[in-house]
Amino acid sequence: MAEDALTVTGTVESVVFRNEETGYTVLSVRPVAEQVGDARRLTVVGKCATVWPGEEITAQGRWTDDARFGRQFRAETLTCVAPTSTEGIKRFLASGMIRGIGPKLAEAIVNRFGSDTVRILDTRPDRLREVPKLGAKKCAQIRKSWSEQRQSHDTMIYLQSQGIGTGQAARIWRRYGPDAIAIVKRNPYRLAEDVRGIGFLTADRIALSMGIAPDAELRAEAGLLHCLRTAADDGGHVYLRESELLLTANDVLGIPVERLSQALLADAERQVVVIEEDRVYLSNNFADEVSIAVRLAALMRTRVAFRPILAANAVEWAEKKMGLTLASAQWQALHMAVSEKVCVVTGGPGVGKTTIIRALCEIFSARRLRLFLAAPTGRAAKRMNESTGFKATTLHRLLKYQPQTGGFFYGLENRIPGDVFILDECSMLDASLTRKFLEALPDAAVLILVGDADQLPSVGAGNVLGDLIASGVIPCARLTTIFRQDATGYIVRNAHRVNQGETFELPPPGGDSDFYFMEAMDPAKVQDILLRMVTRRIPARFGLDPTHDVQVLTPMRRGDLGTDRLNELLQERLNPAGAALVRGSTRFRERDRVMQIANDYDKDVYNGDIGFVVSVDAAGATLLVDFDGRHVEYKQDELDELTLAYACSIHKSQGSEYPAVVIVLHTQHFKLLRKNLLYTAITRGKRLVAVIGSSKAVWIALHAEADVRRQTTLAQRLRLLLAEPRQPAPSK
Repeated sequence: MAEDALTVTGTVESVVFRNEETGYTVLSVRPVAEQVGDARRLTVVGKCATVWPGEEITAQGRWTDDARFGRQFRAETLTCVAPTSTEGIKRFLASGMIRGIGPKLAEAIVNRFGSDTVRILDTRPDRLREVPKLGAKKCAQIRKSWSEQRQSHDTMIYLQSQGIGTGQAARIWRRYGPDAIAIVKRNPYRLAEDVRGIGFLTADRIALSMGIAPDAELRAEAGLLHCLRTAADDGGHVYLRESELLLTANDVLGIPVERLSQALLADAERQVVVIEEDRVYLSNNFADEVSIAVRLAALMRTRVAFRPILAANAVEWAEKKMGLTLASAQWQALHMAVSEKVCVVTGGPGVGKTTIIRALCEIFSARRLRLFLAAPTGRAAKRMNESTGFKATTLHRLLKYQPQTGGFFYGLENRIPGDVFILDECSMLDASLTRKFLEALPDAAVLILVGDADQLPSVGAGNVLGDLIASGVIPCARLTTIFRQDATGYIVRNAHRVNQGETFELPPPGGDSDFYFMEAMDPAKVQDILLRMVTRRIPARFGLDPTHDVQVLTPMRRGDLGTDRLNELLQERLNPAGAALVRGSTRFRERDRVMQIANDYDKDVYNGDIGFVVSVDAAGATLLVDFDGRHVEYKQDELDELTLAYACSIHKSQGSEYPAVVIVLHTQHFKLLRKNLLYTAITRGKRLVAVIGSSKAVWIALHAEADVRRQTTLAQRLRLLLAEPRQPAPSK
């Protein structure tokens, strides 16, 4: 605190504004008269853990003159304590903090106990029965609410003293309740495992500040888990080699390898990791892979529960029913899918994957079989429904999440009552979700997996589609010939060129096209072209709505050309005004395009879901988001589940298609530029793809070495369980 800092004390009259995420608070305060002369009210701005009207504050800081809000006391430290005056106590109790107490009851309680009210509530709450007309049930409700609030207040104060932000502290309280302080003191590293938004580095800082030794076994064990989780989250790896893990942990923690090796054995004894030969897995990742292999083997070895279908006859019937003649590769793929218990159909855009799915739906539905279509995301499921005419759903909804238990309704002990399951966009399947899905399938079910193996792999750990194909024991059909009617368009053509490592083929200058490339090296120039393209040129030329129909894609989140900055610029142009809820530097306004960035089973919204803000209640600190007709409410401290989505990362766009896609590609993105990244981005566009950036960045993406292969063992496990060689599919 600076030597010239001033001190102001007073009583909180009202909380003018509060950001629960950061603790930033604006208070109207009735000061101690002699401190500020004739002023009856003053504005105090600062950060604090919790605050309620009626509380007494001590603020240290200095006076400032704000151009918009006038004279304010900007507090560097802000301390709140329970009120001592009778008027302050009345306001405090009537603030809404204590369930069951309104203004009249607050006055009655203070009339009975006076300035001793807070002490009575803390130490002798049974004396509330002395208040006239206050029954036993009401007394019990007040006692319980008062106790919870005091515990919550004390917990928030303690957690913030450890450098934990207000929003994070609120989540810790919701997770642990009255046990929060004891748990954090005993093992602060649990925060990284149990509380969303708190990672190992934050937990480690708290632990070290609490006096845990830098080489403590507790820190070593937690650090090893952190390294494995980082490898899974950032690289998609299911395991790390033991030597690689120990060296990585040594670099992160500064703990000698010998001590880390001992800690690894302790982690294995606690069964949080599994050591298999020289590979180290998080226990859940190990269980995921083993279960996937076992379940696929069980499916392939069990006969169907319905009368077998004669594949050749069924394919011929489907051709007549749909009025088309299948090419040889399509005929073989459809024949395989009808014949096999489990199979994979893969290929790029326009090669006929959707035609195969439609034909399968016709064949299986004609037999009145229980048919389920599903995809990893809501947008992918919606596309599947629109392209086939058959109902499709997300895997999460198919499995039926149960909020009461935190698990799924369907699983190993309760299988989905179905005969045939067709999954699309399987490149997005991570090991965890795949395991849950396969465990819910009846052994007699038919499973058909469809996806583009050349797209980016799943965000989560694993390489399920790639491993199934690489195993050589799962029947697979790869479609390569382009059949789509728009195959002469430049979107499909350039997607396949990029996949083969070739640069764009561009239309003649001045002509109409569905694919454009605009060269720009300077990031500011890229931003300018992007804003004009999205807000003016595309709407004017193609009649598309810039908020609903145009998606900006970029490889990264940070930087001048990352999603954070581009969303700021696009929001300024497309939705600049209106009531807003603030989280950090982001303002959420009515009509904003937003994306869910974490699975929230209770709300039934999932990572990557796109919605639009339909209302903002600034006073109540809530907003309402429309996800394809479903309205979902978010409170202030839940806004970290949302981000603006005028621009999103290419990874987040997987499984989606948009009428128009504007891709930003620049050498700023050097570390992420890969062929499959650019390929995935281009295949998101339906009517228009525009690439803005440098030809050098395109060249880097086409020629950069492929990412280090994800470290998985699913293919090997499948080969061990299903060693029989596969017979080639019959020819047409």
